[in-house]
Amino acid sequence: MSRRTTTILAALAAVPLFVALSGCATASSDAGSGGEGSSGNEVVKIGVVGKSDEQWPAFVDAAAEEGITVELVDFGSYEQPNPALTEGEIDLNQFQHIVYLAEYNNASGSDLTPIGSTAIYPLGLYSTKYDDVDSIPEGETVAVPNDASNQARALNVLQQAGLVELKSGGTPYSDLADVDTGKSKVEVTALEAALIPTSLPDVAAAIINNDFVQDAGLTFDDAIAQDDPEDASALPYVNVFAARAEDADNETYRTLVEIFQTNEAVQKGLLDSSGGTAVALQTPVEDLVASLKKVQEDAANKK
Repeated sequence: MSRRTTTILAALAAVPLFVALSGCATASSDAGSGGEGSSGNEVVKIGVVGKSDEQWPAFVDAAAEEGITVELVDFGSYEQPNPALTEGEIDLNQFQHIVYLAEYNNASGSDLTPIGSTAIYPLGLYSTKYDDVDSIPEGETVAVPNDASNQARALNVLQQAGLVELKSGGTPYSDLADVDTGKSKVEVTALEAALIPTSLPDVAAAIINNDFVQDAGLTFDDAIAQDDPEDASALPYVNVFAARAEDADNETYRTLVEIFQTNEAVQKGLLDSSGGTAVALQTPVEDLVASLKKVQEDAANKK
């Protein structure tokens, strides 16, 4: 989900802006059942947001070489692929990270589950005053976005960087009240995400959403810290293929995940479509499932 990854929870929380659905393929006779195509190949419908992203043509071609016909169903908004999967209109979807999936399951009572990882798109800490995190003096101010989803992730990045300590240890629902000021190196202030780039000279450093990095005259390489994909707190932001629970062990679907994760052309397309920001992952499925369970529990407890 390249830049859309850092804002996807905001899309979930907001009133849907639009529900337009485009590109719905109708070639398979059994929607959601892995039907047979005209050539006898197995047909799998996969819901995506951004069918034109460069990894998808390569993925479709690679799947065809394995005897699997992939039909990409391109949705116009983030609110649509999960209900479509729940209702059996598609077989899989790939557009979201675990936090978004957890919010959907809790809100809808569904049991969609991750069956494979794709990538994480790191959220970065930037500064025009300091070249590295260690140079930031104690007591300085660092800015984070004020919207709930990005603020929680930003605080986890600051904790990974050793700038703050969170009382909870860090969750997808951490906020400024979770910051242990007595044990933290810096003070944290929350600003509207779109205003942070212009405010960067006024603070020691700031977490800038991927959508606004270039607005600040920066590149992604300028980040002095970012999510560590190996850190447990980053796991909820890993993007996944999702399936209905009863299809979690479907061999064809698992083959498609393996193709996505290992095909060279697919991986190149993923990197290119993300502007070089995607960090491809092959996270064990059991870790994804455990993370989903924990995030759903955290989400339920925050209500």
